[in-house]
Amino acid sequence: MIDYKDHSYLAPILKFFDQIGIAYQLTQITEPMFLPGIRIQDGILLIDTEHLLYPGDVIYEAGHLAVAPPEVRPKLTDPIKEQLDFDEATHEMMTLAWAYAAAIKSEIPLEVLFHPDGYKGQHLQIMQGYQSGMYIGLPMLQWLGMAYDANNAHQLGEKPFPEMKLWLRPPSIK
Repeated sequence: MIDYKDHSYLAPILKFFDQIGIAYQLTQITEPMFLPGIRIQDGILLIDTEHLLYPGDVIYEAGHLAVAPPEVRPKLTDPIKEQLDFDEATHEMMTLAWAYAAAIKSEIPLEVLFHPDGYKGQHLQIMQGYQSGMYIGLPMLQWLGMAYDANNAHQLGEKPFPEMKLWLRPPSIK
């Protein structure tokens, strides 16, 4: 059985963030937090290890930064929903797909990301959906050029999701 609260998972997550350019800072957080021990402020993921309950939540919150438009990312601060260019549900689906791919890439067990204390009690359904290839959020990542489904990946000579072509959302094409 995997201990989804084990803080040792934080090290490979942070190493992965260093590789892809997600800004983070280990610090004490005194401002209100939506998730214990995590806050987005000015485009930086603040992580308070004393209050952090679930290392998998760090991946998910980083996904909010990764899928935000690059012109918004440096200013993104909790609560983020007013600062997004898509509706909240679309952004959440993109974040979920990104987090799944990030967990795979950083070799974090999916049970750490999709822990039983999150996802409004739907953690198993979400995890099983992704494991069976039902990639909620992938169409939006594909539209942004960040990842591709199997058919499009083959046509473009790319690797299919959960491989990512880009870990950070590119500038918008106008």
